[in-house]
Amino acid sequence: MKLSVIIVNYNVTHLLRRCLFSIKKYVRDLDYEVIVIDNASPDSSWKGLKTEFPETRFIASESNGGFSSANNKAVKEAQGEYILLLNPDTELEGFYMKEIVDFADAQKDFGCLGVSMHDAGGKFLPESKRDVPNMVNSFEKLYTNIRKKNSRSYYRNDVAEDEIAEVEVVTGAFLLMKREVYLEIGGLDEKYFMYGEDIDLCYTLLRKGYRNWYYGKYAILHHKGQSTVKDLEYLRIFYSAMYIFIDKYYRKQHPMQYAVLRVGLKLRYTLETIRLRK
Repeated sequence: MKLSVIIVNYNVTHLLRRCLFSIKKYVRDLDYEVIVIDNASPDSSWKGLKTEFPETRFIASESNGGFSSANNKAVKEAQGEYILLLNPDTELEGFYMKEIVDFADAQKDFGCLGVSMHDAGGKFLPESKRDVPNMVNSFEKLYTNIRKKNSRSYYRNDVAEDEIAEVEVVTGAFLLMKREVYLEIGGLDEKYFMYGEDIDLCYTLLRKGYRNWYYGKYAILHHKGQSTVKDLEYLRIFYSAMYIFIDKYYRKQHPMQYAVLRVGLKLRYTLETIRLRK
């Protein structure tokens, strides 16, 4: 089997249905499987999709251990040479999966690959192509609102939206990599409950000599934010993930950068909390 599509679901049955329909419609000329793992959703309506998509394998987790843990469980069950981590709030928009997998096959030291993403209004989502957080780009993102066009920053503005280019970080909403490489590096770090795990995975691949790619020739629709409620709990989880990353890679190796980034994260978290409480 060439490809295993892994989808972690939590309370978004209506979006999951659309995602599965898009896979069924557009994935052709590939021997593939789809595995949906439900992360103990209080809403059990996803079970009704079993009759609509009998070719899809559904797994029910007894508890919600987070996005990383669920993906790791599903990948162990997968049979494909490649795995595609795909958010349930995304939709494929064309017959491009075989071309993308063929591209991955042709690359030396292939790490992972992401595509262009846009929201329901057609707006490009800049997190489609990023750099690993460092002192310069993190300072710019945390302390300023400057967005330099056509320049390299945290969001790779130097790479065109429709370009095919080597980048450092792609998003976990659509992330293609070889299953054996995923298992070799230990999969997603389960210290991340949600958010940040894709940055960590991409950085781990880079540190081990692999190359990551942005395939902007094709896009997916990402109903951004509809699989998560933007509340105080969301903020806590999101910023906790950022703390995990800088603690892991900056605290001992780059203490000065660590101090600046930690203060910046604390400031942004405080400001966002105040805004939500108003």
